[in-house]
Amino acid sequence: MFLDILRRRNPAFVESAIELHQAGRIPANAYVLDLDAVEANARVLKSEADRQGLKIFGMTKQVGRSSSFCRAIKRGGIDAAVAVDMACARAVHNAGLKLGHLGHLQQVARHEAAAAAARFRPDYWTVFNTEKAAEAGKGASAAGYTQNLLARIKAEGDTFYRGHEGGFDADDIAGVADCLDDVEGGRFAGITTFPALLFDHAARKVKPTPNLATLTKAAEALQKAGRTNVEVNAPGTTSSVLLAALAEAGATQCEPGNGLHGTTALHVMEDLPELPAVLYVTEVSHLAGGKAYCFGGGFYIDPIFPDYDVRAIVSREPTVSAAALRSVEVPPPAAIDYYAMIDATSPDSPRPGDTAVFGFRGQAFVTRAYIVGVSGISKGAPKVETIENGFGETAAWPV
Repeated sequence: MFLDILRRRNPAFVESAIELHQAGRIPANAYVLDLDAVEANARVLKSEADRQGLKIFGMTKQVGRSSSFCRAIKRGGIDAAVAVDMACARAVHNAGLKLGHLGHLQQVARHEAAAAAARFRPDYWTVFNTEKAAEAGKGASAAGYTQNLLARIKAEGDTFYRGHEGGFDADDIAGVADCLDDVEGGRFAGITTFPALLFDHAARKVKPTPNLATLTKAAEALQKAGRTNVEVNAPGTTSSVLLAALAEAGATQCEPGNGLHGTTALHVMEDLPELPAVLYVTEVSHLAGGKAYCFGGGFYIDPIFPDYDVRAIVSREPTVSAAALRSVEVPPPAAIDYYAMIDATSPDSPRPGDTAVFGFRGQAFVTRAYIVGVSGISKGAPKVETIENGFGETAAWPV
């Protein structure tokens, strides 16, 4: 799926990744980023967000919080990030981005709130309950400022990923706003949910979730209660072509993640303005039983599509040729992905040392993979900018 899009829309990226790996300049088990494309994609998203009057915060966890990725989106005009956890907050801050949004998806632990306020001073801080609001406000007060608080809200019928549940009752949003205004060091600034948009497999397009309607209804209730300038944060499956729909629904903030590197589900269905800008590179280790075993560590394939035939380009020479495609068996999520198994039954079977290039939607921050940022691909002069771990820190590679 995504590999086909990479081959067709960004072949120079695939070929550069093979060339760099074969030259020993990037490691096996690495998510590789085309920083030129990332910058261009960020520029497209920022331009459309500005046109729609939306604040925009970039998501980085899916590409391992890469520092060169952060700098690329900043060059593209996105100067603030959303942090799904404290590790993201530290990484984007260290990479030079402002922290636009903290506390969503994961709340901030009690004894970390004061330090987060003092160091990051996030523009917005999402809270799921009054206890978390008090902790954020106390930290902000100690740091000498008033924290803008977003209330995570929920209503019957809303859609949440398992383990993401929580928040204030949307039906009581006016009272929630008053309560957050009473928090020392804090003020009510708006509302949020996740996800506001999701890809519908049957319709093969992105549709609003019930959560987005909940946000709209809550915003209307706040307006009737006399509140103005309420922020409406509406993340989920964000690409530039969907920002108008978010704005029309009343959103004031968007948070592109996979849209920054062209790997939302809609990017498989349509050629959207954002180019594919991430791939996974690894290497054939050994042969056994008609299979070529390639190094794993990064095989978290985000299950946005039903099971499909995973394929890789396997070669020592830069290519996007269909002749280099091989079917691959990836270990199930219950197993540790020490290796994936490439079909090696054809006459021109893979050999140890061959490069294997995959295209799938990953979540690098939950893997053991390296994260590699490469610039200059659009100019025919690829240059490795960073080799990092999943926390945006320089990796100890090769040893």
